[in-house]
Amino acid sequence: MSDTPKFEVIDRRKMKADEEHESHPAPVPEAPAAASPEPAPGPRLVTNEIREAAPKEAAASVAPEPAEESPAEELDLPPAPTAQESREQKAAYDASAERIEDLIRAQNPGVGKQPPVTFEHLVQQLYVSAMIQMGAGTQEGQRPRVDILGARNTIDLLGVLAEKTRGNVSETEDRMLQSVLFEVRMAFLELSSMINMQGVQPPPTKPGKR
Repeated sequence: MSDTPKFEVIDRRKMKADEEHESHPAPVPEAPAAASPEPAPGPRLVTNEIREAAPKEAAASVAPEPAEESPAEELDLPPAPTAQESREQKAAYDASAERIEDLIRAQNPGVGKQPPVTFEHLVQQLYVSAMIQMGAGTQEGQRPRVDILGARNTIDLLGVLAEKTRGNVSETEDRMLQSVLFEVRMAFLELSSMINMQGVQPPPTKPGKR
């Protein structure tokens, strides 16, 4: 055995604390609040911090892919009528139009029977509308009233008509439509050139204002 004496280190701070505890019992300490308690199941109070964090969490989550919509859902179209409904409506329409025409002829004996509407009537109607919108037909001495945007829309309608009826009209009807479309487009180019040359004039200034 070694002759080196053994010694023990005594923590006098602990001994002093034990003496003070025996002489002055300390009150029961309150349980410390948990730093980050686990959320309890069930409803919880929504605080401002939770409200602010909710949009960030929702944005971080993967958004579900939107369901594909059919063209009918995009346009919100009603269901198409059946073939029988269309036939019945067409018959009722023709009968009503015939009665109206009979009443007009009874009051105006000189008015003859109206001819049926054809593809030519449709093209002529759009042609006349476009020309009037570009100032045609203005009485002498009056300033033409031009609706250049309305004329463009009407001309574009003629273009849509030409595109959608390609191959479904006769050669005569197609030649008439192409000629009308060429003419109204030329009139539009001439009118737009005049407008560009004149420029857009500012509105008149009211008296007393600069």
